[in-house]
Amino acid sequence: MRRTLLTGNGAAAWGARLAQVDYVPAFPITPQTEIIETLASWIEHGKMPGRTVTLESEHSMVTAAGAAAASGTRVFTATSSQGLLYAMEMIYTVAGWRAPFVMVNVSRGLASPITLEPDHNDIMAARDSGFLQIHCATCQEVLDSVLIAYRLAEDQRVRLPVIINLDGFYLSFTREPVEIPDAEALAGFLPAFDPGSTRFCASAPVSQAVTVLGGSPYSYFRYESHLAALNALTVYDEAAAAFAAACGRQHAAVEAYRCEDADIVFVMIGSFATKAKEAVDRLRDAGESVGLVRPRLLRPFPAAQLQQLLAGKQGAAVIDQNLSMGMGGVLHSELSAALYGKPDAPSVLTSFIGGLGGRDITPEEFYEIAALTRQAARDGIIPPPRLLYSRDEDREIRKLQAIAHAERNELESGQ
Repeated sequence: MRRTLLTGNGAAAWGARLAQVDYVPAFPITPQTEIIETLASWIEHGKMPGRTVTLESEHSMVTAAGAAAASGTRVFTATSSQGLLYAMEMIYTVAGWRAPFVMVNVSRGLASPITLEPDHNDIMAARDSGFLQIHCATCQEVLDSVLIAYRLAEDQRVRLPVIINLDGFYLSFTREPVEIPDAEALAGFLPAFDPGSTRFCASAPVSQAVTVLGGSPYSYFRYESHLAALNALTVYDEAAAAFAAACGRQHAAVEAYRCEDADIVFVMIGSFATKAKEAVDRLRDAGESVGLVRPRLLRPFPAAQLQQLLAGKQGAAVIDQNLSMGMGGVLHSELSAALYGKPDAPSVLTSFIGGLGGRDITPEEFYEIAALTRQAARDGIIPPPRLLYSRDEDREIRKLQAIAHAERNELESGQ
């Protein structure tokens, strides 16, 4: 095992290399292109076996990934943002094929307006597709999660593709110390892919087609995929334990930070949760009993673990880096459903929207979130969802709107 500095993208590429992937269908998009460029360079210079093929679109890329996985090939690919949406037809389709492969999504806000910086609306759009989802907060987690994801996807009890999600720019281009496992340590953890009966061979051709099904058989196969996703809760725990035994690093489905005696708990996913950790430490120094719960596994949803970790708390503040138009934060609504009717659920579950388009979440905002949640628990009144946005930011956007309005009036008066 050696320790080096890697970006999140570099860590993803190393995960694929250590998994000894055979095939990398690719299409470039910022901010994930570095991943496929790195893998292509390694393959070209003989540093790893396999083949990289650049397709004409993300739609074709995911189609090729699913077809190759169905033929018994270990497949890796990566995308981001609009690319994930462009592939969405095939995202659902290949999950229905039960084609096990790993895809990295480097989160980036969706248009419109256009941004290159991260939020989670892209990955949330795929949450009902049948792909499992693992969300990372550090570069080390990215590398390790790719390896865990192959063991999870290829398990006979699951056989579903997995998305590894990391935040664009904040994690994709940030260099952190990363321990790269030795191939010998991984040999027992991740054996060669055994496709079982799902194997295609040119020398022994068979015909296998997707048929058009009516309600009863369609319902059966869709629910079968759902049950396989639920199996992934157990299989993930097994894979994480096996990885810890092989490499010495723990990656539970849900991370709990200073939660044992906390009465107020932040709940969030992704790299911005590291900011929440710092805020927890500062609040603890100030005498506040605050903790953090961070789901790594979002699909399947780890409801039982979250219920256990939040039991008996005064309040939980969910900070969503996404916005479901007309509804609010996705994580907040899903956690609300998981806690509904539980007698020991937190007395209040507050909702905050932050980090859209890479907008920072400051320590002071975390302090205010904790204070508002504590006040709501005391009063028994849950405030409406709130966008994290400062008065200074509001003044600046109104200035820009005024300038645009004045310029429009000037143009119209000159016509």
